[in-house]
Amino acid sequence: MNAPRAAGTGAALRTDEAPAAIGPYVQGRTGTLAGRWIVTSGQIGLDPKTGALVPGGVAAETERVIANLAAVLAAGGGSLADVVKTTVYLADMADFAAMNDVYAARFPDPKPARTTIAARELPKSCRVEIEAWAFLA
Repeated sequence: MNAPRAAGTGAALRTDEAPAAIGPYVQGRTGTLAGRWIVTSGQIGLDPKTGALVPGGVAAETERVIANLAAVLAAGGGSLADVVKTTVYLADMADFAAMNDVYAARFPDPKPARTTIAARELPKSCRVEIEAWAFLA
C-alpha cells in the first residue's frame, strides 16, 4: 500500500490493492474528528437570481451546480478545497464525460472521493445533481 499524501483537510488515499481512480477523484480521503463538517444538500443547476435551470446542457448545469455548492460551502466557512466526498447523480450516463470535464476543472487537488449514480429522474428535469461532504480542520 502506498502511503497517503498530505493535503489540505486530509490526505488522499491510494493503494495498489484496489482499482485506481478512473476519473478526477481519489480512492478515499483521511481526516480526523477534530474539526467540523459541512454536509450539503444536493445542488442542481438553478440560477439563484432567477430560480430557473440554466440553459446549455449538462456542462452548463454542472458549472452552476458547482458554483452553488461553493456558495453553500462559503456560507459555512468552507470551500471546494475542503470537500472530501461527493455524490453525483446524472439523468443519463451519456452525460458523464461532459460533467466529468467540468468537475475535473473545478475541484482542486486532491480531488474528493466520488460516487456517480444514474438516476431515473432528477428535480426540475435537470441533468445533474451533486451533494458534498466537506471537512474543516
